[in-house]
Amino acid sequence: MTQFRVLVIEDDPDIGRSLGLVLERAGYVAAWASDGETGLERFTAELPDVVLLDVGLPEMDGWEVLERIRSMSPNPVLVLTARGLESEKARGLLSGADDYMTKPFSHAELLARIGALLRRHPSPRGEQDAYDDGVLSMQFDRSSVRVHGREVNLTPTELRLLVELVRRCDQVVSVPELLKAVWDDPSGSRTDRVKFTVMGLRRRLGWTGVEGCPLENARGFGYRYRPPTSA
Repeated sequence: MTQFRVLVIEDDPDIGRSLGLVLERAGYVAAWASDGETGLERFTAELPDVVLLDVGLPEMDGWEVLERIRSMSPNPVLVLTARGLESEKARGLLSGADDYMTKPFSHAELLARIGALLRRHPSPRGEQDAYDDGVLSMQFDRSSVRVHGREVNLTPTELRLLVELVRRCDQVVSVPELLKAVWDDPSGSRTDRVKFTVMGLRRRLGWTGVEGCPLENARGFGYRYRPPTSA
């Protein structure tokens, strides 16, 4: 399974390193650049799936970095800034940013917004028709699910939930993201739906024990599918 790559362009080293740790814990491959020029070099070399871009960079500011990224790629850019004026937000979006967050912000909201950007701008690396990690195997086009070679019958909701988690294998998917993707519920108010569906899915797949269960609860963030072979 290919992991999505996120590039953080942020001049504050504490924020840059902190975001890198949050992203890696959520299953992303994270890179950090402390200035615009280095950020552009890393962008062209690595072609990340998402860029987190601080506006207040030294020398080459975030607006110029955004303009140059947009001249090279349509990959999503999420602007991070301490400037909360509506005019600044409008400038960011009109300049080609895909989303805008004002500091300070919660890590849970940041991960949810990154996930939403990836859904709207799917990476070719994330596309697949089948999955097999030696324990769980799936044929997405045929809705086929097997555990250790044994076919498992899932409800339509359980199947949609499992597909969403497996397609983003090793990455934490927030509860609001799952509600939107699986239940088409953008309000995010029925969080109990996710909890109880995960419990039912674990039972059907034979993963009732917490220890070693591939369907993990990332407390405070959401859920993830971690392949048994990578544990």
